[in-house]
Amino acid sequence: MLFIGANLLIVFAALTSLFAFLKGGTPERIGAAIVMANTLAYMVSEALLHNQLVNLGIDGLTALVLLAVAVRYASFWQGAVMLLYAMQFGLHAVYFVLERPRDNFHVIVNNGIFYAVCACLAAGTALAWRRRGQAVTS
Repeated sequence: MLFIGANLLIVFAALTSLFAFLKGGTPERIGAAIVMANTLAYMVSEALLHNQLVNLGIDGLTALVLLAVAVRYASFWQGAVMLLYAMQFGLHAVYFVLERPRDNFHVIVNNGIFYAVCACLAAGTALAWRRRGQAVTS
């Protein structure tokens, strides 16, 4: 069941990123590229390394890059995504420091945070697309 949910989440992330690339502005495209890079890095890490420290580093680096982009473009949705990645980093840090193996709680929270990241990207893209459409008709 969790495997099917994870695959659906990856498809949702790819579709959301495609939407951002096609209809979003520069901040949305950069955000989509970061989200896809994070997704691919995480998939490679899980397939080859199975190392919690690597996953911790991936999420920490993603949060830092999103912080720089959020400061540059002052986009509300990117700030929210950056905070979500910081939460995900915290989740991985707790499991790493306590040396706990991943359990269902970890999977559910991790996937829930990533779903929220994709939802923020989709909402930010829709708002940017709408603003551009209103600017053209005005």
